[in-house]
Amino acid sequence: MATDKKSDVVIPKTTEFEFMGPIGGFLMIFSLPITVYYLYFACQPTSCSALQIPSFSTSVSDYIDSSAILIFLAWMLFQAVLYVMPIGYEVKGMPLRNGERLTYKINAFYAFLVSVAFFGGAVYFNYPVSMLYDKYLHLATTSIIFSFVVSTLLYIKAKLGPQSALCSRANSGYFFYDFFMGHELNPRIGNKFDLKYFCELRPGLIGWVLLNFAMIAKAYEKSGSVSAGIILVSVFQAWYVMDGLWHEPAILSTMDILHDGFGFMLVFGDLAWVPFTYSIQARYLVDYPTELSNLSIVFIIAMKVIGYIIFRASNSQKDAFRKNPNDPKLKHLQSIPTRTGSRLLVSGWWGMVRHPNYLGDILMAISWSLPCGTGSVLPWFYPIYFTILLIHREMRDSHQCKQKYGRDWDEYCRRVKYRIIPFVY
Repeated sequence: MATDKKSDVVIPKTTEFEFMGPIGGFLMIFSLPITVYYLYFACQPTSCSALQIPSFSTSVSDYIDSSAILIFLAWMLFQAVLYVMPIGYEVKGMPLRNGERLTYKINAFYAFLVSVAFFGGAVYFNYPVSMLYDKYLHLATTSIIFSFVVSTLLYIKAKLGPQSALCSRANSGYFFYDFFMGHELNPRIGNKFDLKYFCELRPGLIGWVLLNFAMIAKAYEKSGSVSAGIILVSVFQAWYVMDGLWHEPAILSTMDILHDGFGFMLVFGDLAWVPFTYSIQARYLVDYPTELSNLSIVFIIAMKVIGYIIFRASNSQKDAFRKNPNDPKLKHLQSIPTRTGSRLLVSGWWGMVRHPNYLGDILMAISWSLPCGTGSVLPWFYPIYFTILLIHREMRDSHQCKQKYGRDWDEYCRRVKYRIIPFVY
């Protein structure tokens, strides 16, 4: 599982900490799985309330199930096979600290289409796909255990590998912090199978969509009909995932790929957190279907569409500018030079706020919970959590840019005053 690196590059010790440092890393490792379990037990068919302490099961059989383990492992293997299939094309990533540019396989959208086709085939041949609802806790537990195992192996790999392969953000010497943040930046199996890139886009994201589809099957099984709310949620979230996979190369310039190591934070986030917290709206609507008026449906769709337009247009503008700032199509955009030789956009979408894509993301997140109504705050967990996450990510990004650009960043902030929401924040 070696990754070729230029051995003359020395990764400095981590001296600035995130997430409250080593203590915070320790707490996050255990609080994140507890949150997944809390959301499950707090939102049950008999009651779904954040105002009461849920009753956690003490039976091992409620958590561990052999068929759920086989389903999960088969799913991971299936996605890995699709990843290495000779379909799609390869691109070079952004330059690393040592100047190297890794090669990435682009075929996640095809993997999505094949996965959905297999799911459709299962429905056609009367396979009980609603069992994913019934085994939700078993599958969540399997993904959590798998995340701990993979994170442990990744940490060992990083310790045994070259120092030049480490992540500068997780080279502190504190076990829990480095374990959580990801000790190695780009762990690979051989030269082609990038573990971080694979997990970032495929098993969790596509699995989230199929879990939602299984919730639709369960809702129909229970009542003989399907509510407009669960259809909206499932279509919106499938649309979101499809869009991300269609624009797969854009992820290569994100913070996760460029700067974050691959440790428990991303492993658990990709494989357990995404599918088993982001699907809470669809799971809620299985047991608590809501009646939506035509006007409500139009309003929810409008919010989703507006959020998507802001999200996609701003991201596309940024990606186009990064690829070729001299493109004649972008000549109307204003930018300022920086000491690194790059330029920062100060007009267009990126002249309104520093992260217009985050604003679009938040609007879409709200549209996913609106179909659930106001009967419980738990289906609103995602937009609440995601807004906090994006605010924190904006702070991380601002701190990093301040270090990178110095006074040029101060000038940028003077020109673009608002962070995410115009005239508000």
